[in-house]
Amino acid sequence: MIYLSHFSFPDIEEEYSFVMAQKRTCYDSFYPFQILSKNHLLMLDFEPVTILYGGNGSGKTTALNVIGEKLGLSRDTLYNRTNFFEDYTKLCSYKLSKPITAESRIITSDDVFDFMLNLRTINDGINQKREDLFQDYLDIKYSKFQMKSMDDYEQLKKVNMVRSNTQSRYIRNSLMDNVREHSNGESAFMYFSDKIKENGLYLLDEPENSLSPERQQELLRFLEDSARFFGCQFIIATHSPFLLSMKGAKIYDMDEEPVDIKGWTELSNVRAYYDFFKQHEKDFR
Repeated sequence: MIYLSHFSFPDIEEEYSFVMAQKRTCYDSFYPFQILSKNHLLMLDFEPVTILYGGNGSGKTTALNVIGEKLGLSRDTLYNRTNFFEDYTKLCSYKLSKPITAESRIITSDDVFDFMLNLRTINDGINQKREDLFQDYLDIKYSKFQMKSMDDYEQLKKVNMVRSNTQSRYIRNSLMDNVREHSNGESAFMYFSDKIKENGLYLLDEPENSLSPERQQELLRFLEDSARFFGCQFIIATHSPFLLSMKGAKIYDMDEEPVDIKGWTELSNVRAYYDFFKQHEKDFR
C-alpha cells in the first residue's frame, strides 16, 4: 500500500534566500535548513517500504521529522523542533496516492525509551505495593478481628482472603502482574506491535534500538507482513543490516553525494559486517 507517493524538499537556492534574509537576527543555527540540501536531497519517491540509510548527521532523522511535521502525523514525544521548522516545512510539498489514515504516526527511539521508563515507574510502584501487602497479610493473619458493623465489611473480606490463601496467593490475587517480567527488547517490541495498526503510514526512526539481533529479525518479519498483508506503508530510518534486508525495500543512501538508491548488500555498514564475518569464517563450527 502506498499513501505517500513522494515528498519534495527545498533546493539550495530556496534555502539560501531564506537564510540570508535571517542574517540580521541573533540565530547561529537555522536547523533544519542546510541539512538535507548538503547532499542535494530534493525529493524522495516512496514504495510500500522505503528506507533512509546513513550515519549520524546524514539527515535521515531530520527527513522523518520534516515529513511527519508536514503531514501532521501523531507522535508521542517532543523532538528538536526549532523556530525555523515551520518556515522549512512551508517550502516542502508532497503528493498522496491515498488519504492518510488516523492510525498513521511517526515512532522514534525516544518514544520507545519513554515507554520503557514508564514501565519502570509502574514497576517501582508495584514493588512498593507488594511490600505493603506482605505486611498487610501478616497484620491481618495474626489479628483478632471481629466485625461490629457494616463499615467493617471490606476488612472482613480481607480477613477471609488471608485465612483461605497462602501469603504468595494473597499477593498474586491482590496485585497486578509485574511488567518487569518483560525485558527491554520485549517491551520495545510490544510498543511497536501495539502502535502499528492495519492500513496506516508509519515513519520509524531507528526502530532497532533496544532490540537484540533476534528481536530485530522478529520486527523485520512483522513489518514485512504488515506491508504485504495489512495495508501499511513504512518509511524507516535505520542502519540495522537486518532491517535493511527487508524484501522489496527501496533504500536511499543518505551518505552519498548526491543521495543515491542502492541495494542493501552495497551499503558500507552491511559490507563491514560481511567483511568481518568472512575474516572469521573459520572460527564458526
